[in-house]
Amino acid sequence: MIQEITRWADALSDSEKRRIYEAYVDTWEAKIGAFLQFDTELGLSLPRGNGSLSGIPFAVKDNIAVESFRLTCGSKILESFEVPYTATAVARLMEHGAIPVGKTNLDEFGMGSSTDNSSLKKTSNPYDTKRVAGGSSGGSAAAVAAGIVPFALGSDTGGSVRQPASFCGVYGLKPTYGSVSRYGLVAYASSLEVIGICAQSISVLKTVFEIMRGEDPLDHSSLPYPAYHAEGLQAKRVAVLDEVAGLDEPVKAAYERSIAALKSTGYSLVPVTIPSLEYVLPAYYTIATAEASANLARYTGVAYGRRTDWAENPEELIRKSRTEGLGDEVKLRILLGTYVLRSGFQDQYYIRAQKIRTAMRKDFERVFAASDILLLPVFPTLAFPHGNDGMDQFQQKMADRFTCTANLAGLPALAFPTGLENGLPTGMQFLAPPFCEERLFMAAERMRHIFPEIHPEGYREDWR
Repeated sequence: MIQEITRWADALSDSEKRRIYEAYVDTWEAKIGAFLQFDTELGLSLPRGNGSLSGIPFAVKDNIAVESFRLTCGSKILESFEVPYTATAVARLMEHGAIPVGKTNLDEFGMGSSTDNSSLKKTSNPYDTKRVAGGSSGGSAAAVAAGIVPFALGSDTGGSVRQPASFCGVYGLKPTYGSVSRYGLVAYASSLEVIGICAQSISVLKTVFEIMRGEDPLDHSSLPYPAYHAEGLQAKRVAVLDEVAGLDEPVKAAYERSIAALKSTGYSLVPVTIPSLEYVLPAYYTIATAEASANLARYTGVAYGRRTDWAENPEELIRKSRTEGLGDEVKLRILLGTYVLRSGFQDQYYIRAQKIRTAMRKDFERVFAASDILLLPVFPTLAFPHGNDGMDQFQQKMADRFTCTANLAGLPALAFPTGLENGLPTGMQFLAPPFCEERLFMAAERMRHIFPEIHPEGYREDWR
């Protein structure tokens, strides 16, 4: 059993300990609003096995299916929908004894960088409740940072695990595309998104990933995970960008500290340029919105989900149900995606974006021919304030260029904490070639010994 989480196994073992645990959760939940549904009794009632995670509670982003729990995607159109099956990634964790205790808040259908786009609840940063937790997996990152669970599942389409992990001072893994089954993950942009992990420690994150990974007959995009070759595990050469512009001063300071830390631990630094980075955002949002347009066409109010109270015909039923059930950001992305897929526009936008995606993969092949891993910032700012004092939707999209790269290229990426600046967490990320997650774990573990462990005020371990 993992040393760091053995104490968690007692949290749900009897009624008195469960009462203490739930009181701790209630205290945090009143401040940060991480969960859309928290139900230890329901989690305990589900069948599970015994293994390395026996008795360990964990949380699941509410766009990933867990039998008998709701599956809302943070949207009014699915607000009361209960799912009759469990995602493969969750099922594998439960087979090893883990207990799903709740579903976490998110930007509606995973579309956003703040979790403020949720139609159902507001989630705040555990370090400063006036600020966002990041997104779209903000509820998962906040729950882990507050010590409610040792790990939580999220989804990462363009940084949606790594950015909130960075904002909340925890680890966030976006695995290689195809390494973890997407069966049970509600589709947004199918060629980009993966199920990822937020965790308090590298050892927990690594164990959870090793349990979840591998081919799944229910997901045609999943792949067998290759065996490790010992000589390929240890990263020795770290690529760093020749120039990184547009970072706020606290993030720039954290980036420079990370480079100094790499030097001090014996890594060889390899300066690189990635020409395709200039085109990341237009390519990403063209592809993501096109796929969203196709995937969200199923929400009609006919078969399931929210249905308008009254309509004269099926066309009006669908139009009114979508108007009432979907938020502004979701509608915007569907409209953009429909536009770029129109006859006569595909070559101009969608096909061109796919060509940029291919060029990006070739750029990364050149980078990893000369290095083992790549260091990048996660987000150019610290966690920003809620509302008008923060970043608007366009500014948030423009800030995604460092995270979207891994999704376009299908690469594994790991966000790791680098301490505090102005009382808020900072984080960087490592990227590696496909199926080289172990390099990321080993590099982040070395960084752990340099950067101090951080926790928000109110975080307690003595309740366990």
